Amino acid sequence: MPVEFLGIGATNDGSETTPRSTAAFDPEHTLRLARAHEDHGWDRVLFAYGSGSADPAQAAALVASKLDRLQILLAHRPNVSYPTFAAKTFASLDRISRGRLTVHFITGGNDAEQQREGDYLSKDERYSRTAEYIRIVKRAWTETEPFDHDGEHYRFSGFAADVRPHQQPRPRVSFGGSSPAAYRAGGAEADIYCLWGEPLARTAEQIDAVHAAAAAAGRTDRPKIQVAFRPIIAPTEELAWEKAHRVLSRIEARKAAGQRVGNRHHTDRPQNTGSQRLLSIADQGERFDRALWTATAAATGGAGNSNALVGTPETVAQALLDYYDLGVEILSARGYDILDDAIDFGRHVIPIVREEVAKRDAARAGAVVEP
Repeated sequence: MPVEFLGIGATNDGSETTPRSTAAFDPEHTLRLARAHEDHGWDRVLFAYGSGSADPAQAAALVASKLDRLQILLAHRPNVSYPTFAAKTFASLDRISRGRLTVHFITGGNDAEQQREGDYLSKDERYSRTAEYIRIVKRAWTETEPFDHDGEHYRFSGFAADVRPHQQPRPRVSFGGSSPAAYRAGGAEADIYCLWGEPLARTAEQIDAVHAAAAAAGRTDRPKIQVAFRPIIAPTEELAWEKAHRVLSRIEARKAAGQRVGNRHHTDRPQNTGSQRLLSIADQGERFDRALWTATAAATGGAGNSNALVGTPETVAQALLDYYDLGVEILSARGYDILDDAIDFGRHVIPIVREEVAKRDAARAGAVVEP
């Protein structure tokens, strides 16, 4: 089973520990970071979405036009454009990248963030809209004749896209969430289902829930599973934990100064199930399994990808392999010093994981062919 690595396509150098020193969208920094990923063994980078952030599609187009191998994961929220328009944007970007695009659809788990761009639907209504949106985009990518649509959220007649994706029949669709509504929507429509890093046992439960939702939707295949972490690595275990506590101290210092850490202000209570799960796990303890550390999730209020893996490159690689053994095929990682950590992770962790995966695949193939 192949393994893929997803990094972050940040448009500036800010993080939870460091205020940015660049513009919110710095093209030179964006390209420098993307090249660091391409040069150090990563498969793709995520261009994330925020209500006030730079347009991720434009940043992705910049990288796709300048780099030859790095794949793109483009985050998109359905409330910001009509699905037929979005389908053309995605198809055009897939052409620019010569087939390196995957689209990650974000339903939105925070009412205030959604309302900043005029979206006042309830959470359940947003999931219903996202599922309908994805179905329309898929049809726009693949239909060869004009088609009509009359649904709960969208209605149009005779749409026909002249621009087609480079990938055939279409780019992959990525989706995430940790609620029953998310499992239903993503289980039905996603090629890739994204989870935030949790202890192994709880991750296994979520994978089972996604697979069950896919089966309930009548699918004969299953979405690939992606899990995300914040790796903190150093040459020795002692140095890695010293580094981890320095990271935590910097997060706490920014909180004390009233600055944002993650996607929310630290006084906000998370509405989305994924963040609530991260905080619930942190309440149960700081350390789980081989290397999972929840203190960073607790400090940021469970803001997005926030649980860390701490240790030497060998320890973190083995921790990632534990998730691979659960059936996780895409490993997402993002450090706190975004550029340098991407280079270090690519140099020291990715080769170990790939080598061990190759050994597992060879052993599995040998077991199949032996009499």
